[in-house]
Amino acid sequence: ELVRQGEALKRTEQMVDKMEQDLKTSQKHINSIKSVWGGLVNYFKAKPPESKPEQNGTPEYYANSRLKEAMMSSKEQESKYQESHPNLRKLDNSDNDFSKADLVSSVQRDSYPKNQQLRAYHQKIDNNLDEMSSGLSRLKNLALGLQTEIDEQDDMLDRLTKKVEILDVNIKSTDKKVRQL
Repeated sequence: ELVRQGEALKRTEQMVDKMEQDLKTSQKHINSIKSVWGGLVNYFKAKPPESKPEQNGTPEYYANSRLKEAMMSSKEQESKYQESHPNLRKLDNSDNDFSKADLVSSVQRDSYPKNQQLRAYHQKIDNNLDEMSSGLSRLKNLALGLQTEIDEQDDMLDRLTKKVEILDVNIKSTDKKVRQL
């Protein structure tokens, strides 16, 4: 949603830049209508090259790389989680989770109790804690990415507000000049 809003802000900023260019063109036309001298000045004055909105201090909009990375890693972790979660994957016919205890290395076995059932239970708890840790890490990365994106869009909104205020003053000034003609 933030990425979509960022793209909408970028399009809005481009439209404001276009309006500013159109206002400058209309100001030249008003000057030429106002007096012969204004028309001559406009005629001999070099035409400014058509500038694209990106050249007016508006950089091309791309979603924050931190947010993109967080979203991609989140999707990867989510798919891994869905594959491993017992309620989200197709269950095996073996109802015994204790077979996973045999996969533990000899170094890790020493840290668990010697009782096989208790060892399997401790491993299951450790696996659940690992999953919770990776989920919290994923949430943290998403939150940091969202915060960075919000900060960038806040800067864009400030820039857009300033442009709109200047454009509003210029439109009122141009409207007043047109009414005087």
